[in-house]
Amino acid sequence: MAMIRKLINMMSGAVPEGIALLVTRIALAGIFWRSARTKVEEGSFLTIKDTTFFQFSDAPFNQVPVLNGDLGAYVTTYMEHFLPILLILGLATRFGALGLLGMTLVIQIFVFPEMIIWWQTHILWAAMALILIVRGGGIFSLDRLIGHKLG
Repeated sequence: MAMIRKLINMMSGAVPEGIALLVTRIALAGIFWRSARTKVEEGSFLTIKDTTFFQFSDAPFNQVPVLNGDLGAYVTTYMEHFLPILLILGLATRFGALGLLGMTLVIQIFVFPEMIIWWQTHILWAAMALILIVRGGGIFSLDRLIGHKLG
């Protein structure tokens, strides 16, 4: 029993949790980063494709309140670039994860409401975002480093 308890304590420490949170940050960031890169011109960093503007002015994307048309293309493309960078760095992790959770909910509720993508994909994105919102970036994050420096 003592050996099992020791193993449990070792597995539930700050380092294993930090590794799990780092992997979660990378996984969630990767999903949105890859999506962001499909919205911009090849070889550019943030030059949005004409097809992206068209996509956001056409159904089902034009069903999103406020963020349809050109505004939706700009906001989505920029946020899909900016928020994953925050997650990778572990900087403002909870804010970045909250933003990506919001994007996930908008996609599910307004863009693809009739699809069962929720249980296949979006529930996993939401779970990763919620873990990061609740636990933060972990010990391998700039949040932690800044927190220690600021006391």
